[in-house]
Amino acid sequence: MLTPQLKELLELRYQANSVGLVSSQRTQTMLSGLYASVFRGHGMNFEEVREYQSGDEIRNIDWRVTARMNRPYLKIYREERERSVMLCVDTGVQMQFGTCETFKAVQAAKVAALLGWSAYGHGDRVGGLLFGQQAPKFFRPNRSQRSLGQILRNLTIPPNDKQDSSTLEKALQVLNRSSGTGSLLFVITDFNQADVPTLQRTLSQLRQHHEIVLISIDDPADYDLPAVGQVGFVTPDGTKVYIDTDSKAGRIAYRKTWETKRQDLKQMVQGLFIDLFNISTQDNVYNSLFKGLQQRVQNRRTHR
Repeated sequence: MLTPQLKELLELRYQANSVGLVSSQRTQTMLSGLYASVFRGHGMNFEEVREYQSGDEIRNIDWRVTARMNRPYLKIYREERERSVMLCVDTGVQMQFGTCETFKAVQAAKVAALLGWSAYGHGDRVGGLLFGQQAPKFFRPNRSQRSLGQILRNLTIPPNDKQDSSTLEKALQVLNRSSGTGSLLFVITDFNQADVPTLQRTLSQLRQHHEIVLISIDDPADYDLPAVGQVGFVTPDGTKVYIDTDSKAGRIAYRKTWETKRQDLKQMVQGLFIDLFNISTQDNVYNSLFKGLQQRVQNRRTHR
């Protein structure tokens, strides 16, 4: 499949329900605890400050009180019964790419649909920000099925040919201004166009008020060029570059460039305590998403 289909995105509600990620009856399925851990977390409503105890999460240390008392103190939060879940999805022309089962845009739309139906099925507010074209489209968080349907419907609109290479950073700035404190932000893109230092500054600001999960939609050709002779590429500034893919040294350099940038991205988000996992165009979306969310839970436990 080359473009997202609205019918399939809507039907993912029933797929999610059948495997337990969404429960229309609010029953305690095998994955209900996973949903609470990933989407609700510890909540963002501040309740009190107490002295640090062994096993507490270091990220919750109140550094001002710690400095004043000369020993570590911790911020305690009351668990939220609901929260806003924001789906920040790249709909730019570079997502219309794939060398395996489907295009990146289709995988990104499916990921957003599963996450959106999950939040809707558990009574959370769902909002969206679609970026990658001339202007980001912001959808205010809402509990209605109609609102989620509007987000999914917009994910099926083909992109135009105009693209802004800085749209990811601009989209995150919009989220910073428009999202209520304590939101859970899912950022879904391939991160190939992102400038890591610039992204770090923007994410650092967002991280002060929200929880963030980055989901990279990858394709094997992002890092493993097939040997098919001369191939033309268009850079973000419009420059056309020709690469001899038959050159082994060129393919190795191509792979190293991607790996270096991806490692820089991983190190940056680790320093900000932000989760990052990838889903390939050749993956089963649900299985990979579930695995990534499980890893997020494990990461949280590790940092306690």
